[in-house]
Amino acid sequence: QVQLMESGGGLVQPGGSLRLSCAASGSTSSLYDMGWYRQAPGKQRELVAHISGGGTTNYADSVKGRFTISRENVKNTVYLQMNSLKPEDTTVYYCYIIWRGAYYWGQGTQVTVSS
Repeated sequence: QVQLMESGGGLVQPGGSLRLSCAASGSTSSLYDMGWYRQAPGKQRELVAHISGGGTTNYADSVKGRFTISRENVKNTVYLQMNSLKPEDTTVYYCYIIWRGAYYWGQGTQVTVSS
């Protein structure tokens, strides 16, 4: 089994920054793909950023140039650095890991961008 623990959400003003963290524990290794989704009420779930076990990244068009995903394999942790935040980035962010072909999810962390 795999467990994911997220942290780093909160309230920030437009133009500000936040860094989300997601630590994986259990039967994991550094070779698994991880990433972040977000889902606002009444909207479809959106893939925000993905990082492969080898470090290849991809991003939603809406966050390119503003968000950066990275991983620290020794700690089995993935990060999402979010800069130049906009009110439309407000929602719950969910970390995931793809382990043995299945998705495992964190509990979600709220990000609110507001003045």
